[in-house]
Amino acid sequence: MKTQEPRAIFLKDYRLPPYLIDAVELDVHLAPSATEVTSRLSLRPNDAAGKASHGPLVLDGEKLELISVAVDGRVLEKREFSLSDKALTIAKPPAHAFTVRIKTRCDPQANKALTGLYRSGTLYCTQCEPEGFRRITYYLDRPDVLAKFRVRLEADSKEAPVLLANGNLVEEGTVGAKRHYAVWEDPFPKPSYLFALVGGQLGHIADTFKTRSGRTVALRVYCEPGKEDRCAWAMESLKASMRWDEQRFGLEYDLDIFMIVAVSDFNMGAMENKGLNIFNDKLILARPDTATDDDYEAIEAVIAHEYFHNWTGNRITCRDWFQLCLKEGLTVFRDAEFTSDLRSRPVKRIADVRFLRSSQFAEDSGPLAHSVRPESYIEINNFYTRTVYEKGAELCGMIMTLVGRDGFRKGMDLYFKRHDGTAATVEDFVAAMADANGIDLDQFMLWYSQAGTPELTCRFTYSQDSKTAKLTVKQEQRPTPGQLKKKPLHIPLRLGLLSSQGKDLPLTLADGTKVKDGVLQIRKRAESFTFTGIEERPVTSLLRGFSAPVRLDANWSDRDLEFLIAHDSDLFSRWQAAQSLAMKSLLAMVATVRSGHIPRPSPRFGKAMAHLVADETLDPAFRAEMLTLPGENDIAMALGSDLDPEAIHKARRAFRVSLGKSLRDVLQTIYDRYEVKGNYSPDPESVGRRTLRTAALSLLTIAGGRQSIPRLREHYKQAANMTDQMVALRLFTEQETPERQRIMDSFYRRWKNDALVLDKWFALQVVSPLPGTIDRVKELLKHPQFAMTNPNRVRSVIGAFAMGNPVQFHAPDGSGYKLVSDAVIELNGFNPLMGARLLSAFETWRMLEPKRQKAAKQALEKVRGAENLSRDVFEIASKMLGETETAA
Repeated sequence: MKTQEPRAIFLKDYRLPPYLIDAVELDVHLAPSATEVTSRLSLRPNDAAGKASHGPLVLDGEKLELISVAVDGRVLEKREFSLSDKALTIAKPPAHAFTVRIKTRCDPQANKALTGLYRSGTLYCTQCEPEGFRRITYYLDRPDVLAKFRVRLEADSKEAPVLLANGNLVEEGTVGAKRHYAVWEDPFPKPSYLFALVGGQLGHIADTFKTRSGRTVALRVYCEPGKEDRCAWAMESLKASMRWDEQRFGLEYDLDIFMIVAVSDFNMGAMENKGLNIFNDKLILARPDTATDDDYEAIEAVIAHEYFHNWTGNRITCRDWFQLCLKEGLTVFRDAEFTSDLRSRPVKRIADVRFLRSSQFAEDSGPLAHSVRPESYIEINNFYTRTVYEKGAELCGMIMTLVGRDGFRKGMDLYFKRHDGTAATVEDFVAAMADANGIDLDQFMLWYSQAGTPELTCRFTYSQDSKTAKLTVKQEQRPTPGQLKKKPLHIPLRLGLLSSQGKDLPLTLADGTKVKDGVLQIRKRAESFTFTGIEERPVTSLLRGFSAPVRLDANWSDRDLEFLIAHDSDLFSRWQAAQSLAMKSLLAMVATVRSGHIPRPSPRFGKAMAHLVADETLDPAFRAEMLTLPGENDIAMALGSDLDPEAIHKARRAFRVSLGKSLRDVLQTIYDRYEVKGNYSPDPESVGRRTLRTAALSLLTIAGGRQSIPRLREHYKQAANMTDQMVALRLFTEQETPERQRIMDSFYRRWKNDALVLDKWFALQVVSPLPGTIDRVKELLKHPQFAMTNPNRVRSVIGAFAMGNPVQFHAPDGSGYKLVSDAVIELNGFNPLMGARLLSAFETWRMLEPKRQKAAKQALEKVRGAENLSRDVFEIASKMLGETETAA
């Protein structure tokens, strides 16, 4: 059966809900294949909706068996309501406040989409964002309907001894000899997407947190029994998050208990359900022998993110799903600030910009380009994107750059004062920032509606006679799907002018204005700024701290870049200068490879790095970033068209070999000196030392070739934690040696019964750039421990291959494309959300050279032509092929 093309939903068509729900009482009787849910909804017409408030009551519902429906205590006859596979419609509801009582049955065991109520092993759990609650009961399943929930859970005492839901526990007891119940009450109105329940056999650890007002909050982290010893870091991260939000934003937690539950089958990373956060267990469980530094930092950041949602997402939620960036972009910004305050601000900024450029900029440049607040969508699941999250966070960062840190806090305070307890819009947030700081942000709103990455061209001249320096800035916005013409944006450009001694010069404009915090506000397509009192020709430091998510053409000479690397007071700009210098050489090397010659990198980068990486006054983590070249995706984005991923890979590898050889002595010194001895700790200093040592080992290994294998073998043997083990294993994936497979097999035998560590084992093998990797991926898909129904395993094999192995995914014969497209078609049948997300690996297919482009298109057409295509996969495949422009 061919897919009937679904219709798009448009922001311009938003209408107020015709009915509101003030209170919800749920009675949930849990059973693996026949859970019964009785809901009692207290409704009233929404007078603000006009005539619609006197029309039919349409309640969303999917995959439900309706048992009965009653209005104000009277059971309705079949002729009084209608039922479809998407909704329950009551034709003539009362014209006043009324109650609806609905009894339904659902099958958690059969729910492989992992949305709504489903089973993860023997555990009952839920995922209701964005539209999963309609799989639990019939409801007005939209974010602008807020209600208070009282939930009674009942289950077999042995099967589910732990019963959890949102809010505070108000009652519990037994029902006969074999069953028990628990009643949870949430005093704060919330939309249905924030509903959660969990039932099953769970272990936990407990702690408390005293709020700034003196209240004691009970804290619980639940997990699979026997894994409680892996929850300590999650608990520490939660307490750090609560403390930081009070100190930085004055926000105190508002319930008596805060709970986190780790589950092994979860489509997302985590979910901020009010008071009951449900997490993918890989973002909770950590022990030094099972988790890496990156795992520890991810746990810390994601726990903070979901906790911060309590205010930016829960207390103030989204009016509609087009406003998704209102909660996600803002909360990503908040969790980035949290990590920056706890760890290294420059290193965190560099990490965020690396991801933004390689990932979100790619989204902006392809067929999936859309604005931070899109104007339309077919399936809302497809807009949990890098643009909404990461670029949405950048917009918040730009506002803070414009108004200052204290001004941003003032804006947040006003935002909470105005909108606490409501479903808000982007306009509400920006207006609070503008009003609190007396700044005009009308033009800034274009950032939310215009797709694509702006391009800034900066040119600099100096006059010795007048002692003035002139900066000319031009901005350009290229066409994106559905948006051919763009308006100029309001762009904060942070800069500095450096003297020949590397000192920052005062910034005074020709009219006498002092440039506050070094920030220029660019509002026109082209404008110039003249700085006075400049005694010598300075070197410009532009886009400090990455003050706006733009591409920058600054026309620096190699000498300018070397000067900035050595002297810039802004560490991000020093890193950016290094990236620019390396990229110049890399682009030339790619062209050399494609012409059939041996690529030879410029020695300038190695010389610029030699002194810097040996400078022990600098943070080790920052020095490690300076040693890390632009990635293959970065190079591809810089080239922009006619891409040959194999040539890119060869050029970058040759550059790494050259850099490792030129810095061999200093790298060996770092490797020997920066070993972290004693018990493992994820503190910033220890992580920084390990990271720098890893960077040194990586370059020494690739430069040494086979001669480096004994050192690598010894590093693996001496590893006292998973971080050091994984470093060695990852470097072995680049080595053509029989020892590689022997070590992989040994690692598997040790960890085959630990799912999260085994995910690492799977992922390591599929990201190998070596020939034969595609055949190895096919073998792993048949491995007894691989399951297409488990999202973590899908991400560790198919996702890691498609997103993390460009040279093999883009194999010239199209075999990589076929492997991934076949998996998408299979996932479409039971978990379309996962299938659609894998398709994003194809987003740069139009940039490829003709042969690969043709093969990628054929794979996409195969997906688009598959039978019974879901809305999720249909939308992404259609956009990839240019068949729809609903992303505009």
